[in-house]
Amino acid sequence: MTRRKELWEFFASFFRIGLFTFGGGLAMLPMIEREVIDRHGWTDRDEILDIYAMAQSVPGVIAANTAVFLGNRLFGFWGAVLGLVGVVLPSILIITVIAIFFEQLKANPLIAAAFEGIRAAVVGLIAAAAVRVGRRAVKGGFALAMALGALLLSLSGYVNVILIIILAGLAGYLQYRVKGSESQ
Repeated sequence: MTRRKELWEFFASFFRIGLFTFGGGLAMLPMIEREVIDRHGWTDRDEILDIYAMAQSVPGVIAANTAVFLGNRLFGFWGAVLGLVGVVLPSILIITVIAIFFEQLKANPLIAAAFEGIRAAVVGLIAAAAVRVGRRAVKGGFALAMALGALLLSLSGYVNVILIIILAGLAGYLQYRVKGSESQ
């Protein structure tokens, strides 16, 4: 397969992800995994967890950041650009159409009922992604404590997500240092 064809396939995969996933970045995670691991073999489950961690640690939407990180790793600059454009272009197109026809759509009871069902399904998709990622990422007591601590701090609404990420990174570093000094 030529590089141009591979880039097109990468763009098309993230376009499909953006087109058929409702509910934002976290709801896209199961579809991202299906496309990039199961369908194309561009990465494996361990690496996608690292990419998710990096994507969540920087500003922006996790799906867009994932597309950029993976695209850059696989195809360099143009992979990052095409991954990003692919994942956000469907939203731009759909939002533009909705904006044009907003008044007619919001009054339609069928559309309102469909979106009520979609909103409920998105909760399930996000929960499934969290369970799937958690099973692979949370290994051992320390990781479980970090996950539960982050969950509780986040649910409290008093601690900024950025601070939670920084604190978890610092705790991981300190735990690594302590383990390193114990093994010497």
